[in-house]
Amino acid sequence: MTAEHPVTPVRRAAVIFIFVTVMLDMLAFGIIIPVFPHLVQAMTGGDIANAARWTGIMGALFGLMQFVFSPVQGALSDRFGRRPVILGSNFALGIDFVLMALAQTLPILFIGRIISGIASASFSTANAYIADVTPKEKRAAAFGTMGAAFGIGFIVGPALGGFLGDISVRLPFWVAAGLALANFLYGWFILPESLPPERRSERFELRQANPLGSLRMLRRHPQVFGLAIVFFLVSLAQFSLNSTFVLYADYRYGWGAREVGYTLGLVGICSALVQAGLVRRVVPAFGERRVMLAGLACGATGFSTLAFASWWPVFLLGIPFLALSGLGGPTVQAIVTRQIDPREQGRLQGAMTSLASLATVFGPFLFTQVFAHFISPGAAIHLPGAAFLLSALLVAGGFALGWGATAHLRATPAADTVVSPDAAEAPPP
Repeated sequence: MTAEHPVTPVRRAAVIFIFVTVMLDMLAFGIIIPVFPHLVQAMTGGDIANAARWTGIMGALFGLMQFVFSPVQGALSDRFGRRPVILGSNFALGIDFVLMALAQTLPILFIGRIISGIASASFSTANAYIADVTPKEKRAAAFGTMGAAFGIGFIVGPALGGFLGDISVRLPFWVAAGLALANFLYGWFILPESLPPERRSERFELRQANPLGSLRMLRRHPQVFGLAIVFFLVSLAQFSLNSTFVLYADYRYGWGAREVGYTLGLVGICSALVQAGLVRRVVPAFGERRVMLAGLACGATGFSTLAFASWWPVFLLGIPFLALSGLGGPTVQAIVTRQIDPREQGRLQGAMTSLASLATVFGPFLFTQVFAHFISPGAAIHLPGAAFLLSALLVAGGFALGWGATAHLRATPAADTVVSPDAAEAPPP
């Protein structure tokens, strides 16, 4: 362990808090997934098609807010510290869920989604916190743990939300508010500051705290910019599963909600196992670059399998490959953090989160339109899995770009060499 990041009970408790923060935030968001469209439907006269349109608009608005405010929060955390930004976001989320639980009109719900998008942009600050307190050689494992927190939240959240929604359509919002506010109180007493004053930015610059400004910051580092594009392509590709799977499974296999729920649960469990357990074991053995490229190759293979799976057992065979694609994201983030000054980690993670948010804005529309076109009677080729095939091509492009962007790391010990067995067995931060 380096002198810069000594193992202390305080630091370990802080990392645990960040993990719990991400998990509870994802759990809170997951809880409202099964009931939010029904709440919109109740406010739009009960028409399902109209409710679907408004739900899509709100989803795009949520992603847009994340895109705009992720670099703002990152830059604020670089200037004033991570703790106030993270705690402020947790508190805002709790109040926002209360607002949506009480909402009786569509405009109030719109305001709630705007606040949610702004507050959830704190994930960039959480990633910057991890970069602050984690040794460089262990960041891939730490980011993998954060990915597992996302997975756990999305596995448990929708199931719990469906159960609570049967009791009352507004009950999941109250439970989500309780989780967010409890997390705020937990952090108030537990979370220390990770960025000391001497390592903070000298001033807050608005031109650096906007999406275009943060992307210009990435552009100053060509190898970082290339990996950021890889991160964006992978984030975009994931939306083929998120946005079309329910309709795809019904159209191609005749599945109902139960089969879809079991399958998504399997995807979440496999992804959590890979990111929580496998990343920290394979990175010390093979190096970040090799693991990143292997994850991208598995992602392209998995999506290709889904695209041509006319028989559902073949579809299930693609799930382990999709789970293994989870090796790519944490290692991309770990490699990127090495290239940026510690005083710019917040802006870096803000820019990365903005890219993911941009995928949130465009991904659902893109893949649902592709799916709809290739199952329509007028399609030149009938291909229900076209959306998955597009994802495979995006990830394959990310593999090629990642290969070139990290070519200079092949001789860098921290990025792409085998370490000693003792180092491989060192406890996580």
